[in-house]
Amino acid sequence: MSLAGRAALVTGASRGIGAQVARALAGEGARVALVARNTQALEALAGEIGHDAFAAPADLADAAQLRRMTDDVVTRLGGAPDIVVNNAGVFALAPIAQTSGAMFLDAVQTNLVAPFLIVHAFLAAMRARGHGHIVTLGSIADRAVFPGNAAYAPAKHGVRALHEVLRLELRGTGVRATLVSPGPVDTELWDVHLAGPDAATLPPREAMLAPSAVAAAVLYAVTQPAAVNVDELRLSHS
Repeated sequence: MSLAGRAALVTGASRGIGAQVARALAGEGARVALVARNTQALEALAGEIGHDAFAAPADLADAAQLRRMTDDVVTRLGGAPDIVVNNAGVFALAPIAQTSGAMFLDAVQTNLVAPFLIVHAFLAAMRARGHGHIVTLGSIADRAVFPGNAAYAPAKHGVRALHEVLRLELRGTGVRATLVSPGPVDTELWDVHLAGPDAATLPPREAMLAPSAVAAAVLYAVTQPAAVNVDELRLSHS
């Protein structure tokens, strides 16, 4: 197995893309720290995928919980993970006039600030040992804007910029960075929107990517030879 002996951390791991990424990494032998708010779902997934996977519950919008989680992961793994997949995110649709300050701050905190803090927690150790891989889950919204994306698009544009700075700073260090930017993915995040008044303007589920397709892209990036960095992958439904 290509990732045997490696350790990974996946945020937003309780469902959707994150759960599929965790399954893919464990399937190649990685030990996975599973991060999300739902402890019960994380523990069930850890039992399913095996390879000493474990739940590391935290609300990533809470900086104190995030810090406790990263400290716990380092203790349990005996160091920083070899692979970090920043996947957790929130997706709210509303035009600017209907986007409250709280909605905007929540999107930025979860989709941008939390990935920064997680990278910051592990990056020095990765650089010191000369290897590691940070994968950021972006979106079509990290390079395009749509009506109703008043909070989501700014946060995703920000996380793309974070990745691009990270990639420049990591060249030659042995630590790799990849941005995976999919189009719409068929997950539970769409449920409330497809059942609401905006459904007619949104893509149907059959035109969305499967979460397993995104997981396959992440696995492709992290299993390349050490001298190869996959800077960015853009995914769309064929």
